[in-house]
Amino acid sequence: MFGIADYGAFVAAMILFLLIPGPGNLALITSTSKGGVAGGMGATLGVIAGDQVLMWMAVAGVAALLATYPAAFTAVQWLGAAYLAWLGFRMLLAKPGSAPVLNIQPRHYFQQAFTITLLNPKAIVFYMAFFPLFIDPARHQGLVTFGVMAATIAALAFLYGLTVVLLTHYLAARLRASPVIGRVLEKLAGVFLIGFGIRLALSK
Repeated sequence: MFGIADYGAFVAAMILFLLIPGPGNLALITSTSKGGVAGGMGATLGVIAGDQVLMWMAVAGVAALLATYPAAFTAVQWLGAAYLAWLGFRMLLAKPGSAPVLNIQPRHYFQQAFTITLLNPKAIVFYMAFFPLFIDPARHQGLVTFGVMAATIAALAFLYGLTVVLLTHYLAARLRASPVIGRVLEKLAGVFLIGFGIRLALSK
């Protein structure tokens, strides 16, 4: 189909990729809890934009570049780890009543999620290594093939992000009555971000 080796398997792989816990999911949840549906959807669009950049970079041959210069991937890996850990520490050290670590304006949530996606080695590995496996060399149709894959990725990410945002908003509305719970959840999110950063830094 459009030069894709197995479209059904490609869709299934993308869904599984989205469901794997990681910084992107945490960004959606945190953004929604801070900025409501608008903030969450802003983060969703940021994740989609980051995915698109990584996919088209893979198309452009960045995968070969990273394979030739492994230090480039290592640098991105450490940069991403440091960024996540920095956000996590800011959440842990935030005091009650202080400005939120993530600005509640949707445009900032977009930038936050976009940056996290670009610096997420899990996403980089998927698009640079796993993603090309679904391209059928014998039936490849150039930009048509890549365009269909890009549109599929964007649509699935949007539906997934919308689901996460609405569920998070529904639960957050019931937790806002207790500021203590909100602070605990923020600290917990900070711990998870630091954990993600350490895991990315130590992963081979």
